[in-house]
Amino acid sequence: LYSLPLPCVSTHACHVDEACSSKREIGGLAVWSVSSLKPGNGVEYLRDNLTKTFWQSDGVLPHALTIEFQRKVRVLEVVVYVDYRNDESYTPQKISLRIGSSPSDLYEITEVELEEPQGWVGIPLNGSG
Repeated sequence: LYSLPLPCVSTHACHVDEACSSKREIGGLAVWSVSSLKPGNGVEYLRDNLTKTFWQSDGVLPHALTIEFQRKVRVLEVVVYVDYRNDESYTPQKISLRIGSSPSDLYEITEVELEEPQGWVGIPLNGSG
């Protein structure tokens, strides 16, 4: 999640992209949870700064990642690392971002379709978040 100077969903992007220098990674301020997980591939691997580790769901679609902040923050961009060459059918084909003040009032602000993505994918929120 990237903010100026508040939200980055991934600290990885700031290490590989100098454009991040004006942005602040705020994922560490949030509580992260997932809809399901396979043992050995939990939520902790989303934030370990290693592109070789990953979260893997073990449930029915859709799979969900929830990022909860204790106070309102303005998120400018969400950045995810995806690797179709290694993950094939496990690679997300669609990412939907939703915001709200509680799980019961979430609404979609953007949806991105991915075609065999490789590397860091930034999803700008254009001031929506």
